[in-house]
Amino acid sequence: MPRNHYLLIILDSCRFDSFVAAAPTAFTRLGPLERRWSWASWTSPSHFNLLMGLLPHASPRHVHASESYKRDFARYAERLGVDGVAFKDLLPSLWLPTLLKRRLGYRTYALTSLPVLNPATPLARDFDAFTLMPTHNDMAAMFERLQFDGEGPSFHLLNVGETHYPFALPSEDPSQWPRLAGLHGTLQRLDDPAAEPRPFNQPELDALRARQIEAVRYLDGVFARLADLVPPNTYVTVTADHGELFGEDGYFGHGPIQHDKVFEVPFLEGRLR
Repeated sequence: MPRNHYLLIILDSCRFDSFVAAAPTAFTRLGPLERRWSWASWTSPSHFNLLMGLLPHASPRHVHASESYKRDFARYAERLGVDGVAFKDLLPSLWLPTLLKRRLGYRTYALTSLPVLNPATPLARDFDAFTLMPTHNDMAAMFERLQFDGEGPSFHLLNVGETHYPFALPSEDPSQWPRLAGLHGTLQRLDDPAAEPRPFNQPELDALRARQIEAVRYLDGVFARLADLVPPNTYVTVTADHGELFGEDGYFGHGPIQHDKVFEVPFLEGRLR
């Protein structure tokens, strides 16, 4: 029995209830939709956890952390099509690409949309190819770069940016993207202590949440094409790195925020066919 190809698809910033509101049909063919919890509230540290093999957790009650890790890592046997995978198999690197590449013979690839996930970061360790896409909001363009090697299994990390601010689809004119003060030119603002964004306008934030929901609907159509592009022995996990706040309790965005909506994420997985 050949090992599975494995795709880990991260809808960047997609909060759980936005995914539900979009009522996707292609995504949900994978399996039951679960509400899970991200390990971090910002893209880079969240992807670090994901690449440790720590997928978003179910926050179980009355369970020791070690038991929770054991249960979740047992699922990698199904995901990869191997006989048993345990947390100890990640030692000493604690790095999923290392386990896949050096112990299980996988080719490892990453296609990322957000600049904080680029080949110069430590996240690129033990990837055969780690590519920052030319645009941040074009999942369909990633499909042209998927590689399924005939001699062995492949692992692909896809970081998808349509669900990240400004929640823009590839067909949109960038000059028409919504722009809120303080969200563009971040590096310049960090260096300018006098720069202060204006207060957020709730109707604008409501419109941004509607854009995220529409982005999920669009991506559902893109995802529907994936079944025709991957080999039959391909297992897919779809989730998010964190959620997003749209004015709830005075919060916007993600990062230095402790709020349920920035940790609640969708989670579903299975085979496409």
